Amino acid sequence: MTLQNLLAIHKLQAFVPTRGAVLKLLLAAQRNLVDANLKELGADNRFDAAYKTIMQCAMLGLWANGYRTATSQPGHHQLAIQSLPLTLQVSKETVIVLDALRKQRNLNDYEGDPIADSALADCLKEAEQLLAHTQHWLQTNHPDLVNKP
Repeated sequence: MTLQNLLAIHKLQAFVPTRGAVLKLLLAAQRNLVDANLKELGADNRFDAAYKTIMQCAMLGLWANGYRTATSQPGHHQLAIQSLPLTLQVSKETVIVLDALRKQRNLNDYEGDPIADSALADCLKEAEQLLAHTQHWLQTNHPDLVNKP
């Protein structure tokens, strides 16, 4: 499926990002990663902050390609993550890991399952890698969205 197909079936919406909006979301992702590394916080909150970093990176990929998720539609987190190969050229193997983290987040948020140390470590690692990848990808492919005019 292409991004245009997802637009046609109303899973995505057309979106024109501004440099200001992209930088604001990129800074939010960076702040969330800092919070995720605060050992004073519990595992659940650290995991949540790392997961937010992942989602913000996925949104940045969509934005830079001229789309955003239709948040009124169920499954917009899943769609954002699963579109990463199309938006930021993330490997399908990485997407499988990120989707498993999304499922773990849902179990924690909606059923109260605690976050295991191993899941936290995985989420932190993936968030750090995806943020670095996103920053590099934006700089390489859309410098107009991240560089000063």
